[in-house]
This record gives sequence, C-alpha cells and structure tokens, in this order.
Amino acid sequence: MYPTSLTQLARANPFSAPLFSLQKVEEPQQSLHGRRTRTLAAAATADEDVSCEFGSSKYYALCGFGGILSCGITHTAVVPLDLVKCRLQVSPDKYKSIGNGFKVTVREDGFRGLAKGWAPTFIGYSMQGLCKFGFYEVFKIFYSDLLGEENTYLWRTSLYLAASASAEFFADIALAPMEAVKVRIQTMPGFANTLRQAVPKMYAEEGLWAFYKGVVPLWMRQIPYTMMKFACFERTVELLYKYAVPKPRSECSKAEQLVVTFVAGYIAGVFCAIVSHPADSVVSVLNKEKGSTAVQVLKKLGPKGVWKGLVARIIMIGTLTALQWFIYDSVKVYFRLPRPPPPEMPESLKKKLGLTE
Repeated sequence: MYPTSLTQLARANPFSAPLFSLQKVEEPQQSLHGRRTRTLAAAATADEDVSCEFGSSKYYALCGFGGILSCGITHTAVVPLDLVKCRLQVSPDKYKSIGNGFKVTVREDGFRGLAKGWAPTFIGYSMQGLCKFGFYEVFKIFYSDLLGEENTYLWRTSLYLAASASAEFFADIALAPMEAVKVRIQTMPGFANTLRQAVPKMYAEEGLWAFYKGVVPLWMRQIPYTMMKFACFERTVELLYKYAVPKPRSECSKAEQLVVTFVAGYIAGVFCAIVSHPADSVVSVLNKEKGSTAVQVLKKLGPKGVWKGLVARIIMIGTLTALQWFIYDSVKVYFRLPRPPPPEMPESLKKKLGLTE
C-alpha cells in the first residue's frame, strides 16, 4: 500500500507524471482478432454507434479531412485581420495600430484590399490542416502503443506534446510555399495581387528557395504553437469536465460537448498566440525582405519589435483556434467517428496506487 499523501497527490495533480516505481503486471488481454483491447483515453471510444474503427485508414482520412476544413476555412475567414497584423509587423511606422491599419488599407486599396492573399491562405492552411490533425492522430496512437496503457495515462501531457510537435513538423513543410506567397502579396504593395501573379515572379527572382526559406522560422513559430494548441486543449477539456461541467461527458448531448470543445479551444488559442508571436514576427519580415536571415531579422526587430501586433494576433488566434476545434469535432460527430472521452486512470494502476481493492 502506498502512503495516503502520495495517492492524494496523484489524484489532485492535473499534470500528473510517474512519481514512483511500477511493478510488472500482466499484459492486456488479446481480442479475438489478435489485437490488444484498448481502453485508454487516447484510444477509447464511447459506447455508441461509430462508422469506423479507431485508428483505421478511414479514421485517419476523415480526421485529415476535418483538418482541411477546420484550418482552411478559419484562416481564410480572418485574412483581413491577418493582413493588418502582418503589415503592423513589417511596416510599424506606417501602420500604427489595428484600427489605423484597417483605415490605411481601405483608403489605399478599398475593401477588396482586405482580402489580399486569400487564395494562398486557403490552399496553404488546408494542406497544413490535413497534416496537422491527421498526423496528430497517427502519432498519438503510435506513441501510445509504444508507452503502453499505464504510461500513456501517466505521461499523457508529454504524449500530446510529442505527437503534436511531430505532426507540425510535416505540416509546416506543406504550408511554407503558400505562406511565403501570402506574405509577399500582403506586405509588398505592387508586387502582385493574386496567387497566379506572385508564384512565377517569386520563382524567377529566387527559385525554389523563395518558397522554402521561411520553413525554419515556421517551425520556430508553429511547433511551439501547435504543442500548446493540442496539449492545452486536451488538458483543458479534461479539467472542464472534471471541475466546470456539472455532469459527466457521457450524459452531455453532442451540442453540449461541442460547447466545451469551443471554450477549451479559445483558452488554448490565447496561450498559443503568446508562445508563438515572436517567431511569427520574424516570418513576416523574412518573407518580405530578400536575402535576409532569421538571425538578422531578429536583431533588427529587437526585444520590443517582435511583440508588435500581439493584441491582433491574440484576438485572431483565440477565435481561430476555438473555431478550428469546433469544426474538427463537428466533423467527427457528423461522420460518427470514435471520439474518446477524457482520460481515466487504468484499473491496473489504481490497484498499484491502492485506490481500489
């Protein structure tokens, strides 16, 4: 039997991790088809009719489709705010604030000018969403299988961080070309007004490097952002159901569950914006200026310059992240995909902790 204080700590700590040595236990039972019976949060399904098996090819494909919709639609919807944010970052002398940025843009380009860069935004972030959400599900299950049931529960925050970082690595390679095109269109007046005009110009000037020179700063911006986005969301959902929602998730309707998803997504989005904003400033300036490196841009901006446009980005990313999770979860509901409940401690671990007889 473990000390009472230890069991209380294990129950109360929201970021629980192994604080003790676990003894060897029997392997989980095999199903009739030779596969392990899985009951973890990372693999469990609610007792309801589902259209496919958790972790199947169809499951991954539909999760990727959900990612396309969630990222492509939301990023395109906030193009005007994103345009002003980018201009605040690269031309702070001309664009003084969010409101001033909108006024100057409308005065110079009309209301149509606020939509500049919508095509590369939609294409780029659709591809990013496909990889971000699709590969997150792949890596989450893959790492869970490596860890085993008990360690997956104990190290679940680390699992969310590792799976999301792995997924975002590939997602940014898919995003980089269209992100470079978008920034050129939005921040270099007269360079190009459309995707078809910008791509051949950029290729003629710098070759393929023009489309991928921002991939490292993208990793600097997006990997911490995505790690925060997924880990914070997963843990916030868990805590909301534990402390804020007055009834168990199994008793909540689909609509009520989606409200929890939206709230958790917005909370995660605020933290995402703060964590990734300095790198976002570097990406915006880097894609505007030819021949610059990330280190040169960082020195030029300085400690204060990297935080320009933070308020606009918090508003944009908070709303955007909440909508992304809402759309993604709605796709899962519509296609009747397995939607795991919040994680629960495995019975074998409860016995080791002395929580059950």
